[in-house]
Amino acid sequence: MREIDEALVDKGFPVGPLTLLDEVGVNLGEKVGPILEAAFGERMSAPSASTKIIEAGYLGRKTGKGFYDYEATRKKGEKRPVNAGLEKLLAGERDGGRTPDAAEIVERCTLAFANEAAHCLSDDIITEPMHGDIGAIFGLGFLPYTGGPFRTIDSMGVALFVDRLNALVEKHGPRFEPAPILKTMAKATSESHRRFYS
Repeated sequence: MREIDEALVDKGFPVGPLTLLDEVGVNLGEKVGPILEAAFGERMSAPSASTKIIEAGYLGRKTGKGFYDYEATRKKGEKRPVNAGLEKLLAGERDGGRTPDAAEIVERCTLAFANEAAHCLSDDIITEPMHGDIGAIFGLGFLPYTGGPFRTIDSMGVALFVDRLNALVEKHGPRFEPAPILKTMAKATSESHRRFYS
């Protein structure tokens, strides 16, 4: 589990997602998850393991244990230990029992983040890519050196971006389904229609 947080922080995110969940409370997802899924479909469904985590009482810092163990004693400078009980509980939930490497973790999270930004544009939640890039960097901690999720898509090229998402759909399911605007852009014949920025 620590590998997820470390991979993303090493890449430039201000905090890892598991640390963030521990801070806000893992059970918050139980409250918000059904609302998001009802509004946005299967791509926002809660992971199946979340029920197990909540039933075990691993709700984060407020209960002393979440993804990390906040009750364990540690020496100055030592990292907070991973919750061993949670590791046992989730042992069968990983990708065929393997831990993805750092590059794969970063790619999956970054692609999902940028794809969700494209969904926001498709759904008129934002009206311009620039708004999404500014909001993602300053409001959500998206990698600032990339210029934001839309500039990330432009840098990769929308066709390759959609191909990578489709590969993740085959491997991990519909939560990686490319946003409608990305599918349209990937099929465009004009180069200017395959970019968010000229």
